[in-house]
Amino acid sequence: MKSTFYTAAAVAFGATNVAAHATFQDLWINGHGASCARLPLSNSPVQAVTSKDIACNAGTSPVAGKCSVAAGTTVTVEMHQQPGDRSCASEAIGGDHHGPVQFYMASVSNAASADGSAASWFKIFADTWAKNASGSDGDRDFWGTKDLNACCGRMNVKIPSDIAPGDYLLRGEAIALHTAASAGQAQFYMTCYQLTVTGSGTAKPAGVALPGAYAASDPGILVNIHLPMSSYIAPGPTVYSSGSTRSAGGACQACESTCAVGSSPTTSAGSGGGGASTTLSTATTTGSGSSPTGCTVALYGQCGGSGYSGCTVCASGTCNALNNYYSQCT
Repeated sequence: MKSTFYTAAAVAFGATNVAAHATFQDLWINGHGASCARLPLSNSPVQAVTSKDIACNAGTSPVAGKCSVAAGTTVTVEMHQQPGDRSCASEAIGGDHHGPVQFYMASVSNAASADGSAASWFKIFADTWAKNASGSDGDRDFWGTKDLNACCGRMNVKIPSDIAPGDYLLRGEAIALHTAASAGQAQFYMTCYQLTVTGSGTAKPAGVALPGAYAASDPGILVNIHLPMSSYIAPGPTVYSSGSTRSAGGACQACESTCAVGSSPTTSAGSGGGGASTTLSTATTTGSGSSPTGCTVALYGQCGGSGYSGCTVCASGTCNALNNYYSQCT
C-alpha cells in the first residue's frame, strides 16, 4: 500500500495522503476513457451525513466537460487510493475499509453547473453485503468494497434504459464501515460525474435529498462489522426498478476484468485481484474538453497519458505526469 502522493498529485489534491483512503476517478463508456469527473480535492472521506458535502464530496467544483452516454449503457467506474494511479498492485481502497458501494443519479438542468445538494437522487445500483459462510464476523463477509479491490478498482454500473434524456449527475459512493461502531465514524467516499444521457426514455424517477436521505443512526451507517452479522441494510432508498444490483463476492465481468479495447492493451498485473492495469482510448465529451484540437482541460482534469487522445492544454495550471497512464492539470 502506498503511503505518499506523487509530488504533483499532492499539489493537485491539496492534502496529505492518508493511507487506505481513496477516490472514484475514472469513467469508461463502451471501453473508452471519459473525462467528466469532479475529482475531490483529497482522498479523505466525508463523515457528516448532514453536510452538503455528502452529495458530491467536499470542495469539488463542476468541470467543463460532460460525458455523453446512451440510456441502457453499462459504464465502468474506477476507484484508486492515489490520483491517476491505475495499478492493481495496491488495493483500490485498502486498510480493511469494508462496506457497500452504491450509485445514484440526479436529473439536473446543467450537469456542468449543478452542485447536487439541491438535486433529487435516485439509486441505480448497489453492491452491498453477502454472508461468507467461512467467516466468523462481518469483517470476513463479502462487501462491495472488496469487489472493487478484486476488480482493480473497477465496477460496472448500468444507466437505466428508460430514463428521459437530459443532463444528470452520476454519483459513486463507497462507505467504509471499519470504525462505524461509533456514531459519526462511517466514512463516505464519493465522486460525481457530469453526464448527458441520450435516448428515447420518458421515466423521471422519484428521488431523495442528499443531505437528507441518510441519518447517522441508520443501521447501515451505525454498525459494528467486527461482530458476526446475519443481515445488512444499506442506507438510502431501494434501487430504482430499472436499476441493477450485484451480489457481493461475485466474479469480475467485462471491463472490470480487463478494460481492453481494440488491439491488446498495455497491462500491468498486480496483486489487487481480478484485473490488470490497462491503457484505454478516450471517449467523446462535450464542453471545452470535446476536441483534441484547440480545446483546454480544466484544473485537475486529465491532460495526457499513455493511450490518451483528448485535450492536452491546461486552461489553468500545467500538465504534470503522475504516472505513465495519467497526466493532470495542476
